[in-house]
Amino acid sequence: MAAVIAGAAGCTGGGSKKAKEASVNMFQLKVEIKDALDGYAAAYTAANPGTRVTVETLGGGGDYGGALKAKAQAGQMPDIFVIEGLGGYEIWKDYIADLSGESWVQDTDLAMKVGGKVVGFPVAIEGYGLAYNAEILKKAGIDPAKLTTRAAYEAALKTLDSKKAELGIDAPVAMAASVAGGMWWVAAQHNLACYWGGGLEFTDTTVINKALKGELDIPRFTQYAKYLQLLYKYADQKILLNGSYDDQVGAFAQGKTAFLHQGNWVDPNLKQLGVTFEIGYAPHAFLDTEQKGLYLFAPSWYCVNAKSANLDAAKAFLKAMATTPEGHDYMVNKAGMIPAFKSVTLKPSGQLSQALMAANARGGNYGVFFGMLPDGAGQNVFGPIFDLFAQNPDKMDQFITDMQKAVAGLPKM
Repeated sequence: MAAVIAGAAGCTGGGSKKAKEASVNMFQLKVEIKDALDGYAAAYTAANPGTRVTVETLGGGGDYGGALKAKAQAGQMPDIFVIEGLGGYEIWKDYIADLSGESWVQDTDLAMKVGGKVVGFPVAIEGYGLAYNAEILKKAGIDPAKLTTRAAYEAALKTLDSKKAELGIDAPVAMAASVAGGMWWVAAQHNLACYWGGGLEFTDTTVINKALKGELDIPRFTQYAKYLQLLYKYADQKILLNGSYDDQVGAFAQGKTAFLHQGNWVDPNLKQLGVTFEIGYAPHAFLDTEQKGLYLFAPSWYCVNAKSANLDAAKAFLKAMATTPEGHDYMVNKAGMIPAFKSVTLKPSGQLSQALMAANARGGNYGVFFGMLPDGAGQNVFGPIFDLFAQNPDKMDQFITDMQKAVAGLPKM
């Protein structure tokens, strides 16, 4: 609205006075979308004569948080900036505008909310389930739509394992857990997220809130541990214990496993490896009761500077990104992202991203809450425990005991 008024004002008064142009400065950190975002900002500026949007992108590996602090100290705080979670919110909350009244809020489950207020515009969706090779499952007589309980997975994994030679696979699952190999995050972050949020309402943080107070829900965690044990036992052991990211993704791409434990960020890798077979996502269903959702999260959010003189123009720019065909085209086709907005009908090119987008539109998904943990908990505390369990998956009691002790120590971190 601000852009329209400014443009109209520039046409009055016989042209003797020009209305002041609203200048929206955006500072962002995703280097991979720099060109696409620059192009969208230029197109938006051309279509809205009363507003000029400029984008500054920090180079790869740069200290975005430090650079933003420097801008604030110099009195050059941008109109739109990025935060990556509650830690960022706590630093910048005095500069963060309330976006609760924006029209796009009702179109997403991933807006950042603090104290009942919407404070962040989700940049994109990332997420995961257990990726599957549809051709292998079909040959084995397994319907992925029925993989909604741990018992269903146990039966499917046993079937795949018994038909390895017939199916031409080395193992049912490609999964990695090695701390030494830098793959701790697959198990101790993304798989553990199933325990934190699986089977709950999308925003239900009850389980992780208990953990932050030092409490592990033993009955629930035992069900989760049984599911993880299945994945470990039926994984390619070389990849599980010593494999790299390339080993894990490569085995699945070559048709050597039926399942891959990775998120939609592997789409470009699978394309590079020449994958042509049909791929989808099944739920990480670890409970005895049915679970049909996938795990979705926004890795970062755009915030609007509450102290900006161009507050309304900045809000209008984000609104256009979320609600217009041009904004949708930018997010999906130009930037290659999965928008967090349900009204977007364009489809990304990657099959796993398409599966996530369909799941987001369908609803009933689960939140990803590892960002609430103390810094270093995933890698330094949980990572070694999950690695040890991978080496000895029969030692379930030890795994549960180790995790109970680790969670008890979280309040002290």
